[in-house]
Amino acid sequence: MPPPRPFPAPAASSPHARPAWNTNRNLVVTHPLLSLLERCASFRRLLQLQALLTVSGLAAHRFPASRLLAFCALSDPPRLAHAAAVLAQCAEGPNAYMLATMMRGFLRAGLPARALALFRLVLRDHLPVDARTFVFALKAAAASSPGEAVHCVALKRGFDQSMLVGNALVHLYASSMSFSDARKVFNEMPDRDVVSWTTLVDGYARGGLPDEAWRVFCRMVVSEGMRPNGVTLVAAVSAVGQMGLLGLGRTVHRSVAESGIGTSVNLDNALVDMFGKCGCLASATEVFDGMAAKDVYSWTSMVSAYAKCGDLESAVQLFEEMPRRNSVSWSCMIAAYSQANQPEEAVRMLNDMIAAGAEPIDATLVGVLPACAQLGCLDLGRWLYDTYIVSHKIELTVNLGNAFIDMFAKCGDVGAASRLFGNMEEKNVVSWNSMIVAHASHGQSEEALRLFQQFKGIGIFPDEITYIGVLSACSHSGLVSEGRHYFKEMKMVYGIEPRAEHYACMIDLLGKVGLIEEAFEVARSMPVGADEAGWGALLNACRMHGNVEIGECAVDKLVGLDPSDSGIYVLMSQIYASKSKWDQVKTLRMVMRNRGVKKNPGCSSIEVDGEFHEFLAADVSHVHSEDIYAALKNIYIHSKTQGYIPPA
Repeated sequence: MPPPRPFPAPAASSPHARPAWNTNRNLVVTHPLLSLLERCASFRRLLQLQALLTVSGLAAHRFPASRLLAFCALSDPPRLAHAAAVLAQCAEGPNAYMLATMMRGFLRAGLPARALALFRLVLRDHLPVDARTFVFALKAAAASSPGEAVHCVALKRGFDQSMLVGNALVHLYASSMSFSDARKVFNEMPDRDVVSWTTLVDGYARGGLPDEAWRVFCRMVVSEGMRPNGVTLVAAVSAVGQMGLLGLGRTVHRSVAESGIGTSVNLDNALVDMFGKCGCLASATEVFDGMAAKDVYSWTSMVSAYAKCGDLESAVQLFEEMPRRNSVSWSCMIAAYSQANQPEEAVRMLNDMIAAGAEPIDATLVGVLPACAQLGCLDLGRWLYDTYIVSHKIELTVNLGNAFIDMFAKCGDVGAASRLFGNMEEKNVVSWNSMIVAHASHGQSEEALRLFQQFKGIGIFPDEITYIGVLSACSHSGLVSEGRHYFKEMKMVYGIEPRAEHYACMIDLLGKVGLIEEAFEVARSMPVGADEAGWGALLNACRMHGNVEIGECAVDKLVGLDPSDSGIYVLMSQIYASKSKWDQVKTLRMVMRNRGVKKNPGCSSIEVDGEFHEFLAADVSHVHSEDIYAALKNIYIHSKTQGYIPPA
C-alpha cells in the first residue's frame, strides 16, 4: 500500500493568506526546537519534540517536517507509518527532498514496491522531483521490476544529463547483466566521476567479465588519469582474482601499497581472496597476518584460500580458530570437503552448521549436494529440497537447480531430476547436459536422444559434455549408426574436437555389439592415444566376446598406463578362462604375485538413519555381522524357492 494520499493545502482565510508561522523562514530554521530535533536519539524523544512543534505551529512547515520524516523513515527500525503521516500532514506540501527520503526509507525497509508506488504518485500528481528521486526510483525498479520505464521518465524530464542519475542507470543495467545498455549509458554521460567508473568496473567484475573490468579500470587510471578509490580497487582486485593472473595480482598489490589511498578491511579481504584464487598462499597469508582488523569475511577468505590451494588441513585448523562464523564460512568448508573427495565430512559439516543455528544458503546447498550424490544420500537430498526450496518457496537459481538435478540423478531418482528440470524457468547448457547424462547413465537412451534433439532446437550450442552423454546413450542401447553420426556431427557441425572420453564411448559402443576389430582401430588411431578408459572399454569388450588376441594388446597398453590396477589382470584372466587357457590363467596370477598386485575386494555401503555402513567382501568386522549374514542366508534360501538359479 502506498502512503496516505498527500497533501492538504494550508488553511488560510483568503487565497493570498499565509500561516502566521511561515512569515519568517529564517526564524523557523533557527528555532531552538529544531536544534533539539537534530540531536534527537530516540523515537520517544522525537514524539515529545513533535508535540511541541505541532503546538507551536512549526510541524506543518517543510523544514521541520523533513527532519521529522528523515528520522522516522531512516531510523532502525524504520517508522514508516509515522513518516507517511508526517508527509501527509505537511501543510505546505512535500518537497523533492521529503519525497526522495520517503522512497529511501521504503528501500531500506526492503519494500521496493512501496517506493515505486510513491514514485508513480509523484509523477501522477506532478509533485516536485530531483535527481535523488530518480536514483531511488531506479533502485526500487532494480529490486522489483524492469527499470526501463523509470529510465524513459528520466529522459523526458531532462535528467539524462545528471551524473547522479547516470551513475544509477549504469548500476541498474550492470547489476541486471545488461552490459551493453550499461556501457551505452556510461559512454553517453557528459560528465563522469570516480563513482561512474567504479560502478562499471564493479559491474563487469560481479558479472563474471573480469577481462572487461580490467580494461575499464586501466582506461580509468591510465587514459583518463582518474584516481581510484577503495571500492574501485576492490573491484579491480576481484577481477584479477577471477583471471588467476598472479603476476598482475602482485603488481596490483604493490600499486595499492604505493597509492597512498589507505587500506581497508574490504580491500584486504579482496587481496586475500585474489591471492588464494591465484594459488599463492604465501602472499595471501602475508596480507591476512598483516591486517590490523579482521571480520568474518577476512577469516573466510583465508579459509577459502587454503581450500582452493589444496591445503585442507590448514583450512580446517583456521576454521576452528575463527572467532565468529556465518553461513558463508560454513559453506566454504562444506565445499572444501566436497571438492577434496571427502563427502562424509561435507555432510557432517552440514549437520554441525544446522546444529549451530546457521541458515544454509545457496552456496551451502551447491557445496553439499555433490557430496550427497557421491554417497547416494537421496533422503538427505530430498530433505534439503523439501526444507529449503519447497517449504521456503525459494526460487531456484540455475546453479542450484543443476546441483539438485545431478544429485537426484546420481542417487537413482531420475524421475525427480526430470520433474525439476521441467519446472526450471531458466536453463543453461549445464542443465541440459545434466539431464541428458542422467537419462543415458540409467539406460534411458531414447529419452536422452529426444532431449538432445530438443536441446539443439532452442538455439544453445552443445559442448563436449553434451556429446559424452549422447554417445553414452548410444553405447547403452547399441545404437551404432546413431553413434557414428553424432561422433562425426560434433566435429563437422559444432567444431568440437573429440577428446579421449568421446573415443572411449565409441570404443565401448563398437565393442559391446561385437565390432572388436573396428573398436581396436579407433583406439589405435586416436590423435592423442587412448587412455585407461578407452583401453579398458576395449578389454571389457574382449571379455564379453572372448577375443584373446586383441585383449592381450589392450592389457599391454593398460599395464603400461597403470601396472598396479588389479582389474586389468582379473578381466584378462576371465578371457583366458572362457577359452580354457588355464596355463595362461596360472601365469597371469604369478605375474600379479611377482609385481605385488593385489585384487581390491568388493565394497558396498548403505545408509541407515543418516549413518553410513561400509562392507567389504566376506567382511565380519561389523558389530551386527552375524545378524546380517543370517538375513542374507534367509534371502538366498527364499530366492531359490522362488526359482532363482545362482550363477555357476
